[in-house]
Order: sequence, then C-alpha cells, then structure tokens
Amino acid sequence: MREFLTTIITKWGNSLAVRIPRALAEQVQIQEGSDVSLSISGDSIVITPRKRKKYTLDELLEGMTPEKFYSEVDTGIAIGNEIW
Repeated sequence: MREFLTTIITKWGNSLAVRIPRALAEQVQIQEGSDVSLSISGDSIVITPRKRKKYTLDELLEGMTPEKFYSEVDTGIAIGNEIW
C-alpha cells in the first residue's frame, strides 16, 4: 500500500520549491544534489530519481591515447605538512 505524505510548496527566487520529507528521500535514495527528472502525468507532477551510469574501467579509459598522458607538474617546495 502506498503511503502519501503532504508538504507545502514554497517560493525560491522566481521558482517554486517542494520539500521532500527525509523518510521519503531515504526510501528512494536521494539526497541534496541528487539528479532527478520532472514529468507531468495527468494533473500530477512526478519526480523520478535519475540513476548515474556506472562506467567500466575500459569505458573510462576508452579515449586515452599516449598523447593525452601528462607528465608530473612541479608545484614548488612544500610549505606546510604536505607529504609528497
């Protein structure tokens, strides 16, 4: 059975914002900064979390060529407690 929660729409700059209760956010695994899609279904607004694609190591390294590898960059002497 679906549980329905209510919240208040507030003004945020020139837009409107909706607060998502923590329990609901945790249930769908979203947090501040999460990427979501907004759509309209009939007279409802639907917020859907977007899943990030998980890349394989081969996909991540696909565009790398010897010309794109960079050598070390000298940043000078250590000033604080850096360990290089």
